[in-house]
Amino acid sequence: MSREGYSRVTTRFLKLGDAPEAVFAHVTEPASALTGKGKQMIGKKMVDAINEQINAEFYSSYLYLSMAAYFDSINLKGFENWMRVQAQEEDFHAKKFFDYVLSRQGRIHLKAIAEPQTTWKSPLDAFQTTYKHETVVTGLINKLATLALKEDDHATSVLLHWFINEQVEEESNADALVQKLKMIGDNSGALFLVDQELAARVFVPPVAGGA
Repeated sequence: MSREGYSRVTTRFLKLGDAPEAVFAHVTEPASALTGKGKQMIGKKMVDAINEQINAEFYSSYLYLSMAAYFDSINLKGFENWMRVQAQEEDFHAKKFFDYVLSRQGRIHLKAIAEPQTTWKSPLDAFQTTYKHETVVTGLINKLATLALKEDDHATSVLLHWFINEQVEEESNADALVQKLKMIGDNSGALFLVDQELAARVFVPPVAGGA
């Protein structure tokens, strides 16, 4: 509308005795301007799959917090600390996916998180469970990567390359502790030394990448 035309409309409303707000009530805005969201830049199949992965990452955090509680119950504070840090990493992973979906104008659908296991036969059993769980997560990430290629979604592929590299490290760390616990067996003195070692772990956000 020209400035002259806008002036005539404004004058007409004011002559009718409308409040100034009435002028703005007749201005139509695009839906995107009202919602602040533009066109979705990621396919529905990809969004649905990532939403499932967010749930899996939060479940991983639950599982490791459950392990932390188990280690606290048997007075292995270093092992408890290691698992607490591991849970923080899983939270970070979930939120990285979460933020990525939002950045691509996708919709987040958070689902109920399954109840994790609560007790284990031994520290070795717990870390064997950890290693097995990380291999499952790796499989899920690989499926996402395959889907991204099928969907010709290069942006998501870049993100997933970061997660693929992260899973190599996750599996390696868990397996290293499995092997160490196998070697020490029932040696309580050696277990105490490992506990001290694990107490030193701190959460450091992984190097950003992929998104």
